[in-house]
Amino acid sequence: MEFKSLIRTVPNYPKEGIMFRDITTLLKDEKGFRAIIDKFAARYEGWNIDKVVGIESRGFIIGSVLSYVLGKGFIPLRKAGKLPGETYSAQYELEYGFDKLEIHKDALKKGEKVLLVDDLLATGGTALGAISLIERLEAEVSEFCTVVNLPDLKGERRVKENGYSLYSLCEFSGH
Repeated sequence: MEFKSLIRTVPNYPKEGIMFRDITTLLKDEKGFRAIIDKFAARYEGWNIDKVVGIESRGFIIGSVLSYVLGKGFIPLRKAGKLPGETYSAQYELEYGFDKLEIHKDALKKGEKVLLVDDLLATGGTALGAISLIERLEAEVSEFCTVVNLPDLKGERRVKENGYSLYSLCEFSGH
């Protein structure tokens, strides 16, 4: 499956100079969406993973289906103020600003192995913020997987320099 051909690029969104890689066009394609899940499921089948953690919002779509296929529980990492229970939060830098993620304080148990899922890796801020929350609960990130990697924005390098494994289905050069 050629994932890149099914991903729409939106110039100058959400601000001037950004080339937004929109995976909604890939998700609406039944063969494309199935191929995402099949590819990830084939990779992680048999791994020692306790939970799948998805980053809001497109990480929810992929992560929840993948957790079902793998027979694992799913944990959502939400934007600030969206979770009803007691939470931990982490602020992180995006390519075009700042944001905050939260996780329930009881979402993971000490020592649990986690597969972290998102749609795209750019600067690595979101990924490292998510990892910090998982580790605050004393769980361990087995790998971070994403549909799209933008290596020119150095997120891949940041994730790997911090000692984490990364797997992506496709890459785009530039912003």
